[in-house]
Amino acid sequence: MIRHTFSLLNGIGEKLEFKIWQQGILTWDDFCKADYIDGISPDRKSQFDEQLTQASDELRKGNAEYFTKTVRRKEQWRLFKTFRDNAVCLDIETNGYQPGSGGYATVVGLYNGFDWKYLMRGENLTAENINRELNGYKCLITFYGSVFDVPFLQRSMPAVRFDIPHFDLCFASRKLGIEGGLKKIEQVFGIEREEAVKGIDGYAAVKLWEQARRGSTEARDLLLLYNKEDTLSLLKLADIFYEKLKDSTRISEFICCSA
Repeated sequence: MIRHTFSLLNGIGEKLEFKIWQQGILTWDDFCKADYIDGISPDRKSQFDEQLTQASDELRKGNAEYFTKTVRRKEQWRLFKTFRDNAVCLDIETNGYQPGSGGYATVVGLYNGFDWKYLMRGENLTAENINRELNGYKCLITFYGSVFDVPFLQRSMPAVRFDIPHFDLCFASRKLGIEGGLKKIEQVFGIEREEAVKGIDGYAAVKLWEQARRGSTEARDLLLLYNKEDTLSLLKLADIFYEKLKDSTRISEFICCSA
């Protein structure tokens, strides 16, 4: 999908992008090779040609960080298919307070489609370890993470770096008209949780942390399982939402192959 994307260019929104597709200009290469594109002046086209040539070079290098600066946040889902094999899902638990008011992360869960890992306060949860675990990934997947998880970690642990494209499924679901939080959306798409954590929510997770901090192994294990279930479902939903978002652009009216 990303090579069909012209909305990374300043002044080009989804409507103009669609009009460009209607002219048979479907890829960055098509754009650069075209002598004229309706709706774009020759001077602007020349500037855009340079930008798309650079974007193509950076994509060929696999430079995901470049696209965090050039693709609007709400459109970074378009990079998911390209970087899916190097995507990581992230979800955090907290002690219920905000950073600056005694708030801190209690668990950071990470899932790459094969392995789930956790970092836990008092054990191995440090900014250095978070950065080490994120290193090498090229796409971040969260649910409401652009508003909560990422800012929370950056405020409470300023050394943590997030410099890869971010596919926030919460805002993807809203764009698609799918209502509800993560657990409700899981039910819509038939994603089941382990029985032990059904009914547990963020408030209960805070209570579990308090019990775990006082020495309850059972509460610790349940908290980790809750985080794991939150994190594992994200990749399944990312696959579903990506296809739905791609369909919503109507690019399929012009191409018949997978993008």
